[in-house]
Amino acid sequence: MKKRILLLEDDLVLGQTLVELLVSEGYSVTLAKGGDEAVDATYENRFDLYIFDINVPDINGLELLKSLRDADDKTPTVFISALVDLGSISKAFEVGAEDYIKKPFFPQELLIRVNAKLAQKNSTIKYNDLEYNPKTKTLKKGLQTIALGEVQEQLFSLFIKNIGKVLTQDMLLECLEKPSSSALRVALTKLKQTTGLNIKNLRAIGYIVE
Repeated sequence: MKKRILLLEDDLVLGQTLVELLVSEGYSVTLAKGGDEAVDATYENRFDLYIFDINVPDINGLELLKSLRDADDKTPTVFISALVDLGSISKAFEVGAEDYIKKPFFPQELLIRVNAKLAQKNSTIKYNDLEYNPKTKTLKKGLQTIALGEVQEQLFSLFIKNIGKVLTQDMLLECLEKPSSSALRVALTKLKQTTGLNIKNLRAIGYIVE
C-alpha cells in the first residue's frame, strides 16, 4: 500500500512540483492550499507524513500542527518555510515537528528527508497505546516516553517482537542477570505495571502477549 502524504503549500507552482516528485517516488499525495483544507483532509484520511508550510491562508502551519498534536495526532511532520529566524524554527519543534527545511531548497533534499522519516516510521512497532522503536529502543505510551532498565527492555523487546507467539520460560530467563523463576515473575509483574503490557501466563507452557 502506498504511503500517504498531506502537503500543505499555498504556492501552487512549488506545490505541484513537490506533488509530482513525491508521486514519482511512489507516494500518494494530497495537496492542501490552506489550513482549513488541510484540517478537512485530516478528518477524511489517515496520513503517514505531513509536510506543512507555515505562512498559509486560514490556519497557519504552526497552529495546525499544535491542534493536531493536542488531538493526539502523532503523524510525523516536516515543515518547509521561508521563515529562517530561530524563533519560528524553535516554535516548529516545540509544537511537535520532526524536521524543518528552509526555503528555498532543492526538491531532492525534501525527498531524501521524506524517505528517511518514513523508513524510521516503518521501524516502529505499535501495540495498543504503546509505540516502540527497536533501533533506538525508545518506548512511548501515549505522549509519554517510558524509560526501561536493561532487563525490562530486553523482556519488553522480546514480547513486542513476538505478539501472539508463546515465549517459553527458558527464553525469558536469558534476559535476567540472575535467572530464577521467582526473579522472572517479579520482572514480568514490574514490566506489566510499567507498560500496561497484557502478559498472560500459560501454565507449564510459557508466556504470551496477544
